[in-house]
Amino acid sequence: MSDSPTLLELRLGPIAHGGHTVARHEGRVVFVRHGIPGELVRVQLTDAEEGKKFWRADVVEVLEPAPSRRPHVWAPADSPSAYAAGTLPVGGAEFGHIELSEQRRLKAAVVREQLSRLAHVELDVVVEPVPVYGGSSPGDGLHWRTRCSFAVDGEGRLAMHAHRSDTVVPIWDMPLAVEEIEDLGLWDADLSGVERVEVAAPAAGGAPLVIFTLQDGVDSSRLARLVEAVDPRASVSAVGPEGGAPLTLRGRGSVTEEVEGFHYTVTGEGFWQIHRRAAETLMRAALEAVEPVLLKGSVAADLYAGAGLFTAPLAAAVGPSGAVLSVEGAPGTSRDARRTFKRQPQVDVVQGRVERVLRRHAGTRFDAVVLDPPRAGAGREVVRGLVDLAPRAIAYVACDPASFARDLGWFRDGGWTLEWLRAFDLYPQTHHVETVALLRPGS
Repeated sequence: MSDSPTLLELRLGPIAHGGHTVARHEGRVVFVRHGIPGELVRVQLTDAEEGKKFWRADVVEVLEPAPSRRPHVWAPADSPSAYAAGTLPVGGAEFGHIELSEQRRLKAAVVREQLSRLAHVELDVVVEPVPVYGGSSPGDGLHWRTRCSFAVDGEGRLAMHAHRSDTVVPIWDMPLAVEEIEDLGLWDADLSGVERVEVAAPAAGGAPLVIFTLQDGVDSSRLARLVEAVDPRASVSAVGPEGGAPLTLRGRGSVTEEVEGFHYTVTGEGFWQIHRRAAETLMRAALEAVEPVLLKGSVAADLYAGAGLFTAPLAAAVGPSGAVLSVEGAPGTSRDARRTFKRQPQVDVVQGRVERVLRRHAGTRFDAVVLDPPRAGAGREVVRGLVDLAPRAIAYVACDPASFARDLGWFRDGGWTLEWLRAFDLYPQTHHVETVALLRPGS
């Protein structure tokens, strides 16, 4: 088949940040999803305006597969078969066609490249597998998601969005999800009148929480049928089309998480890590970074604290004579943290923008900071504020290697050093990778 304006035959180059490989067509860069470096493929252009510096494309046929290519772990996310069926691949498992060891090698290459390009740091990076159920075996990279967000199609079926698209594709399973989510009965339910479905399952077990975001015009009888469609062991809440706090319809409006002996309450509005073992993995790595500078009576901060995952061990380390500042911007998540730490006077839970809170604490001598920003990173103002405050150590927890490397470059401009970095494969079958780094100020 000859090339057309939308269909191209390309040799795929190196992996790039964001889950793409880099290819070129007549001198123009094309970012291609669902391929592997070195493959010869036929791609469908998905974003190819003539004036753009680069185009985007999906693999629709593999002409020369890489040795690490395997059958996709989840059919709706398999790009060639989706296009052959006249639809689009759903997002959320864009590396599912790659052997797990190769997935980790590619993620390590992305972290190294971002560190070199944005922070001018040359570092050997190894992405560590994270077993789902404990032990030493990394497993098959499935059944790790304890949080899922679903769309609903026009016929009331559970669905997911295609990447960078408003197109929704119906699904009948989610092999990345834990069994507690798979068993909820949502796959066969009539979800007419629902815009979105959020599901949270406690990592240590217990009743999942299902939250329906409703469309206009859903009456009480329809709402009752929606509740009945969910496994009776699960709690159910609903959010109206105007938003606001979820209304509990059955069971509880929150789940309880337990990590290393610490307990947390997380409501439907709250944030929690989505891998079954993510919270304990990141907690251990962050404490490895900051524990050497923490004593009873020390002062610490947990910035972008969420429900307080790191606040709890910091509070235990500094004791009643110390102090922990726990800062979170999202009101619902901050309320979760305030509820968890209401009986710990050494913890000050503050809801607000991190840069503004740091300005109010100018002059405070922090011993340790855990910095866990969203995907966009901390940003220049937060980095500048931390450089001025000069804590003795920062554990930077990052879910995006590009924003972390950018922030690290600003820390280095301020005289700080990267002591070590660990990378974790907390999102197998996807391009995402989590890192924890120890940063220290200069003399």
